[in-house]
Amino acid sequence: MMNVLIIDDDNNICLFFETVIKKMGHRPFTAGSVQKTREMVGQHYFDLVLLDLELPDGNGLDLLPELIRAPSEPEVIIITGTGDSRGAELAFKHGAWDYVQKPFLLDEVALPITRAIDYHKEKLAPRMVPLKRPEIIGESGVIQKALEEVGKAAATDASVLVTGETGTGKELFAKAIHENSRRAATPFIAVDCGALPDTLVESTLFGHEKGAFTGALKKQEGLLVQAHRGTLLLDEIGDLPINAQTSFLRCLEERSLRPLGSHSEIPVDIRVIAATNRDLDQRVEEKRFRKDLLYRIRAMEIKLPPLRERKTDIEEITIKKLHELATRYHMESKAVSPEFLNTLKDCPWHGNVRELINVLDYALASAGMDPTLFPKHLPPDYRILSFKSNLTATPLPGSIFPSPLDTHGELLPLDDFRRECDKQYLEALIRRSRGDRKEACRISGISQSRLYTLLGRHNLPGFKKMN
Repeated sequence: MMNVLIIDDDNNICLFFETVIKKMGHRPFTAGSVQKTREMVGQHYFDLVLLDLELPDGNGLDLLPELIRAPSEPEVIIITGTGDSRGAELAFKHGAWDYVQKPFLLDEVALPITRAIDYHKEKLAPRMVPLKRPEIIGESGVIQKALEEVGKAAATDASVLVTGETGTGKELFAKAIHENSRRAATPFIAVDCGALPDTLVESTLFGHEKGAFTGALKKQEGLLVQAHRGTLLLDEIGDLPINAQTSFLRCLEERSLRPLGSHSEIPVDIRVIAATNRDLDQRVEEKRFRKDLLYRIRAMEIKLPPLRERKTDIEEITIKKLHELATRYHMESKAVSPEFLNTLKDCPWHGNVRELINVLDYALASAGMDPTLFPKHLPPDYRILSFKSNLTATPLPGSIFPSPLDTHGELLPLDDFRRECDKQYLEALIRRSRGDRKEACRISGISQSRLYTLLGRHNLPGFKKMN
């Protein structure tokens, strides 16, 4: 029996879904507001959530990320009377299972509910073989989600595109896919497309015969042949020249290649994993990347989270990497103070895990014979970033306004600060008026047309009650 949470302020809708869920043999719960939903999610374990977008004290889309990240990781079906394509787009980006518009027939909602429950049952089934992930550190929700995608990718031979900022560990995830796949005992060949000179890209990938070009003094086997029956990682594939993209696409389609200067084809069986920190869709628009190649390499996509979105992992990463560094340098392992860890968690880490490891390397050298690491062992710039982060995060006593400082501690332009103040005031106004349009106009002292102009400018929801 599954627990299903129905979130809607319409009692008739709640009663309808309660009846449907009970007939399916599951246990329904109801909540009519954002506040009540948060209370219930904290008290119960839900497998499926039916979420209305228009709630008395807020927009259901604001709840969606919280629901998806709940410990039970429920499936979420959006139920709404607003035919808003942008709302559907945002819902799907956050991981909603389906998006159903009111009014609806029983069959239109019964099928997605059944499918979502069946899927959740399969997801809860114990994994027969634990995932090998020796170099991927962290247990945060976003990392667990990425690892789930690794498991799905490893079960197939489909091409995978791994995306993420520099330093997020794209090659580690590519290796994890390979090591958990049926090709684990075969070669894993990685090539950095950005590091290859344009004149040598095709020769490096496809190989060449002796005399194929000036300087080709002997026959050379290409990386694609070396990866035969194994996995080829094309790191920073967005930097692959157009000519090489064309040749590579042909290789994927024909499952064979022709080395430069050769008249014969060589069959190849490779599993392709591509990685990039670039926006490949934008490069397609700029005519710098082939659309048909993008379709081929993006059969599956795994998006890696930046370190600033998984700060709960920083302590584990720090402890493990410090131990590895100490072992490499034949040093005694050092203790880590809570202040040291808190300072690390305050930093934005634009270079992600790679940047963190470099800073830990510095801290070890800075500490010398000191047995415990403190903030003073960190580079001064990082201590300053931590200080500014705490300064920005601390509002003036009794103030409802945002800080005038950006994330780097710099003063915001006046227009940007005013816009943020307006937005926060409007959000407070919606809450204070409980979604009542007339009450909001009375409190704010502005006209209805002005109110709706401001709401539209800041992409905020309208009012539920129109009396």
